[in-house]
Amino acid sequence: MCVTKKSKRWSQKVTQTSNAMDLEKDVFTKDSPRSIARSLKRSAEKSNRRKSDPFRSAMSMLTFYINRAGKNLPKERRNRLEKAKDELRALFGKGRQHA
Repeated sequence: MCVTKKSKRWSQKVTQTSNAMDLEKDVFTKDSPRSIARSLKRSAEKSNRRKSDPFRSAMSMLTFYINRAGKNLPKERRNRLEKAKDELRALFGKGRQHA
């Protein structure tokens, strides 16, 4: 089975053209976890196409990006994005959930 380049990039297309909300360009490559979280919060609150509340939409997009990047995501960047989750929870006044 031959996998085309187009089919390998479906997650990139989802991130760039999500119907749930319009993301700021290069939001996931920002240097600060807080600036990533603030940008996602703005995008989620501004969107009128999302299917759930702004917090869940923003967190879902961040988690989707982290999961789809997988092993290709450098450790330092993964840590920054994981910290952005905590910042997002703080911005929305949500406590960290323990498993």
